[in-house]
Amino acid sequence: MKLDVIKLDGGKAGDIELNAELFGLEPRADILHRLVRWQRNNAQAGTHKVKTRSEVSYSTKKIYRQKGTGGARHGARSAPIFRGGGVYKGPTPRSHGHELTKKFRKLGLRHALSAKAKAGELVIIEDATAEGKTAALAKQIKNLGWKRALIIDGVAVNEGFAKAARNIEGLDILPTMGANVYDILKRDTLVITKAGIEALEARLK
Repeated sequence: MKLDVIKLDGGKAGDIELNAELFGLEPRADILHRLVRWQRNNAQAGTHKVKTRSEVSYSTKKIYRQKGTGGARHGARSAPIFRGGGVYKGPTPRSHGHELTKKFRKLGLRHALSAKAKAGELVIIEDATAEGKTAALAKQIKNLGWKRALIIDGVAVNEGFAKAARNIEGLDILPTMGANVYDILKRDTLVITKAGIEALEARLK
């Protein structure tokens, strides 16, 4: 499939032939769902913790005698049945992450790129360079109509562009190795530089 290549000022800079194996697949929601779940689970801190009856700060004195009260037998107020007692089988620190094979992760990224291409939300630009002026770049972004956009550059991001872009709301920029399914799907527009296309093809071949 062919797409026009534009410049940041809106001018046309030719066209590019996109690899059908990366941008021409029929997107599968189940694959994308598994990738997003994998990313979000790995990002979850898993630091949730409650105190058990051995950890709460409470007296361990037997609250009343064992027999003769007509009530149930209790040894301490720290039992889960009492207010202020420990929690029974509550959450403890753990990892929520799980494994996905490299092959499947690559497949998921291809489907995410194809989903953006099919939805008409893919834009190819010649390059992502700027002189570090946020106001000038923000004006260009506004003229192009990008409200929530992710820009994927080549192996490294241009320093001046990154500096100009970091204070623009709704604009993210990543090098090729940082490209991931969650960030691609989260944004309304996916913008890739020509260098980014080459690096993605090399990464996902």
